[in-house]
Amino acid sequence: MRVSTNNLVAKAGRIAAPAGTAAALVLAGSVFLHYNGVHAAAISSPSPLDDNSISSLVALDNAVEAVASRVSPAVVNIQVTSRGSAEHDVDGEQDESQQGELQGLPPGFAQFFGQGGQGRGMRVQPQQPQIEHGVGSGVIISPDGYIVTNNHVVDGALQMRVMLNDRRVMTAKLVGVDKLTDLAVIKVDAHDLPSVAWGDSAKLKPGQTVLAFGSPFGYFRNSVTRGIVSAVNRENPYKDDARKPGGYIQTDAAINPGNSGGALVNAHGELVGINTFIISNSGSFAGAGFAIPSQLVRATAEQLIKNGVVHHGYLGVTLNDVTPANASFFNLKVATGAIAAQVTPGSPASEGGLKNGDVIDTLNGKKMENGSELQVAVSEMQPGTAIELGVLRNGSSETLHLKVGEFHKDAEIAGDDRSAGPQKGRLGLAVAELTPDVRQQLHIPSQVNGVAVESVRPASPAEDAGLASGDVILEVNRKPVGSAQQFVDEAHALPAGKDLLLLVWSQGGASYRVVHPDSSDKSGM
Repeated sequence: MRVSTNNLVAKAGRIAAPAGTAAALVLAGSVFLHYNGVHAAAISSPSPLDDNSISSLVALDNAVEAVASRVSPAVVNIQVTSRGSAEHDVDGEQDESQQGELQGLPPGFAQFFGQGGQGRGMRVQPQQPQIEHGVGSGVIISPDGYIVTNNHVVDGALQMRVMLNDRRVMTAKLVGVDKLTDLAVIKVDAHDLPSVAWGDSAKLKPGQTVLAFGSPFGYFRNSVTRGIVSAVNRENPYKDDARKPGGYIQTDAAINPGNSGGALVNAHGELVGINTFIISNSGSFAGAGFAIPSQLVRATAEQLIKNGVVHHGYLGVTLNDVTPANASFFNLKVATGAIAAQVTPGSPASEGGLKNGDVIDTLNGKKMENGSELQVAVSEMQPGTAIELGVLRNGSSETLHLKVGEFHKDAEIAGDDRSAGPQKGRLGLAVAELTPDVRQQLHIPSQVNGVAVESVRPASPAEDAGLASGDVILEVNRKPVGSAQQFVDEAHALPAGKDLLLLVWSQGGASYRVVHPDSSDKSGM
């Protein structure tokens, strides 16, 4: 079971020995035993081992202490207040006594039906927002207050407070998030903060020493654990979208709920990963923790800081790893590489000549060990980048020349919250085409047509109207929506101060929602 490590699934119990216990066990000087009148000689305590006898262990302790003292000041505790999911109840049955009567419509709906229109009698019960509190970790990556963490730590945050190592508490603002990689950047208004230097996760090897930092269970700030790199390039465990990059670092350094967003560093104290989830049946550490490699973290964080949005490279191919069991079926002598299991028609991979069953062996001349390594490498690239793939097709070597596309290029952003900055946008939502992949992921019936709600900004007009990620917008102002671009055009054409009526399919039923756009924001939707 994969567990996001900011979920506090266990309460820390207090473990303390009675104050008198130590006194009862420890006596001054020596101990005399008396048994049947026989006095035993004093038993002297053995002298401790000298440093020369345990020089290797002392050197290891000193090294770990040095790394911990260097990194700990740059690791923070993040306390998040968010709005939980609220249930809404829609009665979709038509009330015959209210047909054609505007007074039968909920407040704010009459303007969209006009005189003589047929009332729908939709009764929407007001949502009761639920306030939730969560705790995670983060890493300061620059002295001027930029902090990297997981997206799932700050997802839906209404307020974020950061506690520094020196116990100062500061309010943080969101710089940007990237759901594809589960990364986010937040910022506090401060200067000359301690930060962690970037390391190169591509150089990590199984067996290397690593240290994990964070706030396990939310209570134990400034915690550090030591372990090794158990494996690298672990595949993507997320089942909601196979196109999410993998490449995870697996470690046995203890990671628990609350460690999400914390630092994984190498022996030099360099940031090589961001702790993100554990595999556990109990919800607590079971020897398998996973971190996002710094190779991906750095590229994502730099784009978020610069643009507020991340443009991921995209090929349009589902990849499988070459294994000893399947290598012979592809006429391979060595079990390395990435198998093109499915090439999306019209994608960059398809247009570049990649075919189902091809084995991708190299990327720009660099050997690709597996599909995760290739996914991470392509995801970091800017759309439009020209690349060269070395493939093995039926045992023969070929070279393909492709141009990297953009992930979710078909997703049109309503008001483009991300390009306008995470705090902007008149509506506060992003929509995407209802592709077969999206339809399958969201379990949307074939008869439901419109555009999918990709994301909703917390405390936005869209959220106030009850919209959520995974909903489908069927109509805008009583006009059917056939594409994301049509939705954007209709929304942009809305006069300032004018409300928007959306027919929304959600959780198996449709209901009308009135959205009151933020008229003070002219930058987008």
